[in-house]
Amino acid sequence: MNLHANAALSLKGRRLLAKRVVEEKWTLAEAAAAAEVSVRTAQKWSARYRSEGEAGLFDRPSAPLTCPHATPEERVQAIAALRAVRLTGADIAEALSMPETTVSGILKRIGMGRLGRLGLEPECRYERSRPGELVHVDVKKLGRIIRPGHRMTGSRSDRRDQGKIGWEFVHVAIDDATRLAYVEVLSDEKAVSAIAFFRRAVKFFASYGIAVERVMSDNGACYRARLHALACHALGIRHLFTRPYRPQTNGKAERFIRTMLGGWAYGAIYGSSAERTAALDGWLFTYNHRRRHRSIGKKPPAARLTELQARNNVLGSYS
Repeated sequence: MNLHANAALSLKGRRLLAKRVVEEKWTLAEAAAAAEVSVRTAQKWSARYRSEGEAGLFDRPSAPLTCPHATPEERVQAIAALRAVRLTGADIAEALSMPETTVSGILKRIGMGRLGRLGLEPECRYERSRPGELVHVDVKKLGRIIRPGHRMTGSRSDRRDQGKIGWEFVHVAIDDATRLAYVEVLSDEKAVSAIAFFRRAVKFFASYGIAVERVMSDNGACYRARLHALACHALGIRHLFTRPYRPQTNGKAERFIRTMLGGWAYGAIYGSSAERTAALDGWLFTYNHRRRHRSIGKKPPAARLTELQARNNVLGSYS
């Protein structure tokens, strides 16, 4: 039972007061004085108890039973239909010639106050149950740093080598079940480099007791190369591809890259690419062993790995 915040009587107190008046024949003044409330309050609860019994002792909503100026249900449905096609509150108000505050209140009341994924394709979330069952790989291109930029020097005047700096390629591999990640900064994204990186990633996961069974990548040229297929076959790993133009299929790698860019690549001011690369190992250790991951129960990936390994070992012991 949710009592009014300023209620003078609990449910037990209301029952005692009402029984004294209705059943024990106390006067309203006597019952009110004993309960330390007004005579008017004693009269209210005793009258409700007399007519409705125990049910009458609960709080009633303070909203009026009728509201002549309420927005018609047909108009509310129209607002909901326009919201479903991702119109903003201001656009809906203009289309229906209504005050924006009214539209905003109705959207909030019917649970459509935030757009989010409203009207979009439903999310398709999945998570593998075993470490190594699926590893996501991807590549992120970063511009090289050849000298401190304007954020460090405070000057934008020297731009002689702008456009000639080149790129570095950050190769990432992340385990679907545990979010344990392995990252390297390489000079290109050719098939040979991607294969060498993946072999080192497989060894990294093996050092944690994880045997990689499948790998998922986008349709980049380095992953479509025949050399990459042969390498996966030699390792006994099945290679899966995402649907074309559907990066969300490889969403765990995409989300990890966003976290990595914010925490490492753009999280500090670096004087050179070598300085940025040197900072990667420390950040990655923090990510794997200390940073809490919301989607795995606010645990670091290493703790999640320990939990899954213990669970799978127990289940295997009784199979």
